[in-house]
Amino acid sequence: MIRTSWGRVRAAWEDTLVDERGDVPGWVLVTLMTAGLVVAIWALAGPALADLFQQAISRVSGF
Repeated sequence: MIRTSWGRVRAAWEDTLVDERGDVPGWVLVTLMTAGLVVAIWALAGPALADLFQQAISRVSGF
């Protein structure tokens, strides 16, 4: 069967749509790991950042 150029483009596009379903479990894992890292960093740095913020506010309010 001889395909026209439009037929080849259409077939390639259909193949691409079928193949590009995505890796949902991978994205879920990346999202959960990122959220976990944010929580861990916030737990460690949160008190220091809060203290730094309070010092900055007290210096600005002191003027």
